[in-house]
Amino acid sequence: MKNKEGLRYPSIDNLLTKIDSKYKLAYASAKRAKIIREEGHVAVDSICSKPVGQALEEILQDKVHIEFE
Repeated sequence: MKNKEGLRYPSIDNLLTKIDSKYKLAYASAKRAKIIREEGHVAVDSICSKPVGQALEEILQDKVHIEFE
């Protein structure tokens, strides 16, 4: 889905306010997407149909807790 500015949803700029690194964001979303795929449960009413997009939406809405060492 595209937002008003023509960029992909969810916006990388908005996501980087939740997790401070693109690499950490990619890692976290991949891990959460794997869980979504296995369990079939999403913690938000998702616009995205793919697990990675759903995971990013969850991160953006603070529905998952992520700790990095």
